[in-house]
Formats: sequence, C-alpha cells, structure tokens
Amino acid sequence: MNTDKLKQPDAPLAFPERRFIGVSMKRREDPSMLRGGAKYVADLDVPGTLDVAFVRSEVAHATIRNIDVDSALAVPGVVAVYTAADLDSVQPLVDFLPEGSIKTPRLPLATDRVRYVGEPIVAVVAENRYIAEDAAQLVVVDYDELPAVTSIADATANGATLVQDHVPSNTWFTQLRTFGPVEQSFARAAKSYSKTLHIQRHLAVPLECRAILAQVDPVNGDLTCWMSNQMPYGVRFLLSMALRLPEGRIRVVAPAVGGSFGQKDFAQPEDIVVAFIALRLAKPIRWIEDRVENLKSAPHAKEMDVTLEIGVTDEGRITAMRGSFTSDTGAFVYHFVGGQVDTQYAAHSVIGPYDVPAYEYESAGVLTNKPHSSAVRGVGFTAANTIRELLLDEIARDLAIDPLELRRKNMLAGEPVTTIAGANYDGGTYKESLDLAAEMLHSGPSRVPDGKLRGVGFGPFIEMNSIGRRAGQQGGLEAPSYDNFEIRLDLAGQFTVGVGTSSHGQGHHTSFAQMAADALGVDIAEVTIVDSDTSRSPWGMGSFASRSAVFASGGVLRAAAQLKAKLFQLAAALMEIDPTQVPLELRSGEVGVKGAPGGIPLADLAQAALFGPGRDILDDPNLVGRAFYDAEPTYSNGCIAVEVAVDPDTFEVEIVRAVAVEDCGTILNPKIVDGQVLGGFVAGIGAALLESYLFGEDGQPLTTTFLDYLVPVASDSPGLEIAHLVTPSPTNELGVKGTAEGSSIGTPGAILCAIADALAPLGVKIEKLPYRPSDAFSSAGRFSA
Repeated sequence: MNTDKLKQPDAPLAFPERRFIGVSMKRREDPSMLRGGAKYVADLDVPGTLDVAFVRSEVAHATIRNIDVDSALAVPGVVAVYTAADLDSVQPLVDFLPEGSIKTPRLPLATDRVRYVGEPIVAVVAENRYIAEDAAQLVVVDYDELPAVTSIADATANGATLVQDHVPSNTWFTQLRTFGPVEQSFARAAKSYSKTLHIQRHLAVPLECRAILAQVDPVNGDLTCWMSNQMPYGVRFLLSMALRLPEGRIRVVAPAVGGSFGQKDFAQPEDIVVAFIALRLAKPIRWIEDRVENLKSAPHAKEMDVTLEIGVTDEGRITAMRGSFTSDTGAFVYHFVGGQVDTQYAAHSVIGPYDVPAYEYESAGVLTNKPHSSAVRGVGFTAANTIRELLLDEIARDLAIDPLELRRKNMLAGEPVTTIAGANYDGGTYKESLDLAAEMLHSGPSRVPDGKLRGVGFGPFIEMNSIGRRAGQQGGLEAPSYDNFEIRLDLAGQFTVGVGTSSHGQGHHTSFAQMAADALGVDIAEVTIVDSDTSRSPWGMGSFASRSAVFASGGVLRAAAQLKAKLFQLAAALMEIDPTQVPLELRSGEVGVKGAPGGIPLADLAQAALFGPGRDILDDPNLVGRAFYDAEPTYSNGCIAVEVAVDPDTFEVEIVRAVAVEDCGTILNPKIVDGQVLGGFVAGIGAALLESYLFGEDGQPLTTTFLDYLVPVASDSPGLEIAHLVTPSPTNELGVKGTAEGSSIGTPGAILCAIADALAPLGVKIEKLPYRPSDAFSSAGRFSA
C-alpha cells in the first residue's frame, strides 16, 4: 500500500468567530460525578448477572502439574469453573508488533506454565463475587517451580532461564540506528560524559480498577461489553480476533471511567475470559478488579535501564549523543504498546529541545517473570528527559558553566525544524519557556528554611503528541491510526457530534463542544458529544498519547464544513437565492443571510431535508457531515522548575516551590489545560520520589498494598504556579497541540536535578529512580548500602 496517497481532503475550514475556544468553561462532565450520578461498570445493574473471580499464580515461574477444581465446583452458588482447556476455541492474544520482533502470543488463562505472580489460571463463576472468591480459594494448583528471572541483567546473562522458550537470551527486540556522523562528532568533542540510570517499575493506579460486564442478546446472540477502557474500537477488534466473532456482532461501551493513564488501553486476558464465558453461558458476566489484583496483575510500565553519552566542546556545545535503552517488558509482549513504547519513545525523544548534530541509539526489549508492560502517562519520554537533564547538569558543574546558560546555548530556535533523528518539530518556545520558568522560580526570596540545603532544578521538555501513523513513524514506533468524526443535525435542530476518541477524565465533552460550536457557528448548548460506544460513535483509535485534541480539531472541523455545505445548499434552494451571490451563515438556531436578521430554523431545515423538498435538492437528505482525519504530529513544549530543601542530616527532601510553563499551541479551555498540567506535575512527584514496584529474587511482588507502593498525596505538592506561552501548530487549522503528559515528562528531571544540585557539594549523584535518602547516603560515602 502506498501510504503517500493518504492525504487530507481540502475543505473550507473557517470560523464565524471564536466565541468558545479559549474560554475557561466549567466541565459538563462534573455535575453527574459530583452528585454521584455517573455510572461506572460496577454501578451497572443487569438482572441475572454472575460474577467471576480468578485463581492466579502464586509463584513467578513454574510448570503446572495439575489443577484440581472439584472442591470449588461443589460450593453452593458456583455455576461453572473454567481452565485453559475449556477455552479451546479462543485464539491467542497477539497484535501489531514491529518488524523484527519476536512475538509472544498468550492465551488468556495459563496452560502448562505460569510466568509471573498473579497470572490468571482459573476463572470461577458464581452467583456473586463473595461465593466466587471463596470457591477460588479451594482450587488447588500443583506447581513445579522454575528459576525466576527478575531483572534485565539476570535475563540477559549467559545461561539465563528462558521466560519464553522461543525467545533467545530473553530478548525479543533489538534495534541500532545511527543519525549523522556520530564517531566523527564524538572525536571532535573536547570531552565526553556518560550516565546510567535505572528507571523504576511504575503502576498506573487508576481510581477505578479494571472492569468488564459482558452480556449476550438472547434474540440475536450479539455480545455487548461494558468496560473501563480507553479504546473501545481497539478492544472490539481484539475481542473479535480472540473469540472468532465478527466485529459487527460485538458492541463495546466505555461508561464513566475512573482514570486509565494507559493501563486500560487494550483488551486484557481477563476481558477475553469474561466475554467468552458470557457467550458460553448466555448469561451476563461481570468482573470487577480489586485493588490487590490491580497492583499485582494489571499491566506495569516504564522499567528501563538507560545509558546516555554526550560529547561537548570546551564551551559546552553538544557535538553528539549516544544512548542505550533496554526495557523490562515482563513475561509477554502481545500488542504494539506492550513493551516497545517505552524503549522506542525514549530512544527517539532524548534529543529533546536541543540542537544535536549526530545521534546513535541501541534499544532492546527483554522478558522477565513479571506482569506484562503497557503504556503509562509519559511513557519513554519521562526516562529520556530525566537522564538528559541530569547529565546536562553534571556537565555544567564539571565545566563550571551555569546550567541555564549551558541549556540556552544548545537549545533549538523556535521555528519548525527537523531533528537529526527525523522528528518534525512544529515550532515552540524552548528558550522562552526556560527563561520564564527561571524568572518565576527566582522571583521573591528563597523558601528553603535555615539549616537545609537548597537546590534548584529545571526540566525543559518537548512532548510528541497526536500519536497516529505519521507521528508513530517519527517516534520510532509505527502506530495505527484510523479516526473518524461526524456531526448530525436532528429533527429538533440540535447537533450531535460523534467522535472516535474516548474520554476518561480529560473533559472532551466540554472542550470538543466548544470546538464544534465555533466550527458550526452555533451556541454550545446546541451541541452534544457522543463517544466511547461502538454502536453510537464513529470508528476511532480512542484516546492515548495526548492525541485527542489534535485529531478532533481536524476531524470535527471537516465534518462541520461538510454539514454546513449541505445546510447552505438546502437553505439557498428554499430561499430561492444564489449562495454565491448572497452569502449564508449558520448561527444559533437557524441558517440565514449573512448580516441580515431572520432565517430558516434548523428544525425546519432538518424536517425539510427528510420529509420535504430537501429530498430533491440534496444528493443525500441525511443532514450529517463525516470526516476521516490522520493528524500530522505536533510537539508541545515547556519547562518545569522546582526549588527543594534537603535535610543535611537525613537527606530527606521537601519541594518548597514549583512552577510550570506550558506551550500547547492554541488553548481550547484554559481551566482544563491547567488541570492537566497540575495532574502531570503530581504524577511526576510520584515518579521522582515515591513510586516503585519491587520484586524479590524469587519473583514475588513486594509492593502489593499502598503501604508499600507509595503514591503522591496533596501534602506532597507545594502547589504549582502555571504560565502559558502559545505557539500555534502550523500542522492543523486550529493550531492545537496535545498537553496531557508534558508536565509528567518534565517534572521528575526537574526534581532530581534540584536534589542533585543541593547535594552536589557532598558528591552525591543520582543513579536510579525514585530518589531515596538511603541511596544518597551511600553515594555520599556515609555508609555502604
């Protein structure tokens, strides 16, 4: 297929005026949530629903000798018990993976071998969850344990136990790429600096855990799945493949979703099992994941070993970069974001906002006896940004150059440019964001108490967003993209906007309505957004990687232009005027002559189209505009700056001040953008100081409660001062860019740079995330860890 032919259609995209775009409107979604009216999967009441509980592996690696389910079947209220042998018609989960990858398809229940603690083995179906849980405890699994592989080093060592027998050295993917004259550029460097950093294993920690309720229509046998998910159409596709059921017979609905952050992006093994059981029993089947299951068994993310080398001149000019990025992807890799998303996006984004003449990277994905990986907010960008900024500070200290000046002299100018690695930056405020963040941070006296060590750190970032086919190519990871949008005028004169994205907290029903109302020229009250339902919304890839605003801006504008053209054609015929001589406009409630009072009510136009002369005037009397849109990539930028106080005796850290400068192009709703920036900043605190999922040498998880896996709370944040700069993207008509992840990308580096700044006189260097005072003690030579 020649993808060069996939160009966007030309369309008359113009706004009567921007009355709603850029306004901090209250979110439409909030009242129902605040009043308890929002319906999550667990709130759905379908008569006759049966509940599922899973028996999960208690060991990290073992062959299964036998599974005894007789005692569980004997429990009153138990309806059925399923093992992998009962799912003989289910196809293994496997999706798009890059060329050169070794695929590791998986069945939704373990067969003869388990590969991580928490892997589902048996599904117990009962009249309620209490009975199912009790019965599940009676299932006896006889294991023959195998050595567990729990780190990248162990996995790739000579003679290492293989997690998957067909994956040599436990390495399912490797890539080496060179951009520019790397060896010559390092040769002309006065000095080269290198740093290695271990990025810890993260969890998404959504407020609502994973959930699915599957029901089969008793008349036609069609399957409906209500799921806490961010990609309804993608999930429908995977359900279809696994269950051998045509997509047209599957409906996937994402009701209210209590957070996702990437963890709920694709169909998971439990989803396949629940859907299969619903089809087999012809009963509504429900699984609501509890918190222990989520911590132990849901997809993890971000664990990676990173090494970065930078060559510089005596003046601190970067001559070349070289990076190594190896991801611990867990026991399986079966979809395209599963393991490669972290390592590839880290490898391609480490250049950041800097002018790098030559660059080379080596990336790899490695299997271990841990839960499989998925995307979590910030993916590989966070690791790349953190190691780069830490190393730049170390270079500045060694060369006795002000760290801000070192950054300024190496930063790209703000105009659009193609980096050495082939990323088409669409323009930004790289130096301006850094300078404004510094100005804001240094305004007023220091807030560090007497007796504490003061440190300041900066995290300039570029966030690649609007992930689709084109952006995926520039990020080193081919990503599918097939996003559709439609706007329909109903007989009451109201507009319904169907979008292929999926809202799970981002405020799409508000910001997209602002966009559609301006595109149409009507009042926002006349616009309703429909998404997250494969029977009501058009086909789309869902919401992930800060893509939704950019895709919606292009798709909604094109659909609006198409619908307006139909309305103008119909109205002109009814008015008996020539629209080329007498311009028309769509305004609140009607279509009329531009600048003149009165017009034809929209309800009358809709009725005329379907029941009146419109059927002879229009080729298609349905008043609907449809558009497909594949966005060009956009690149937000900004800078996080923090001031920290470090106790010189305990090395404990307090963030005493933080500022964020964000440039996401045209701002749709400032209040929503500020919420995204603040949320990303708090997530960055967790990444820098708190969150880390740990395993013992036997592969047993050590952080299975919130007593052990620490997440940031309100008292961990000093508050955030936010400023905005605006560089409209030239790649789309509205000039919008994504903004969901920028602050989460820049914050960990800023915090860790500030800590390193405070502790530099003591010789402390940061070598792994999150920062622990005990590691600082060891680095300072106060004791050996």
